[in-house]
Amino acid sequence: MENNTEAWVLKFYIGSTDQVNQEPLYEYLVFQAKKKGIAGATVTKGIMGFGASSVIHSYKFWEISEKVPLIVELVDEEFKLREFYEGVRELLEAMKYGCMVSLSKTDVLLYKSGQKRMFDV
Repeated sequence: MENNTEAWVLKFYIGSTDQVNQEPLYEYLVFQAKKKGIAGATVTKGIMGFGASSVIHSYKFWEISEKVPLIVELVDEEFKLREFYEGVRELLEAMKYGCMVSLSKTDVLLYKSGQKRMFDV
């Protein structure tokens, strides 16, 4: 991906407790995106939200299970993101709980690799 180019954002709106094969769904999506060579992925944790079921989920310090909304964002070219989505669509459609997926155009102003950090042990 280059600077000052058009790109696309694929967003998955899911819950923090959603799983696939006993693995958090957000981790599954990010690791699959990495394997498929997607340019970038970010998981954002929400503090409150609701979806098609109209059930409000929020973080409360007294709750044992933290079920909060998450957004997994993938950024790359449109065709790569559509292909990625088609690869996980059946999995998402088979999930017990709801989710939403959106795709939108964006402009990449800066896409820069950083130096890897080396830590002293």
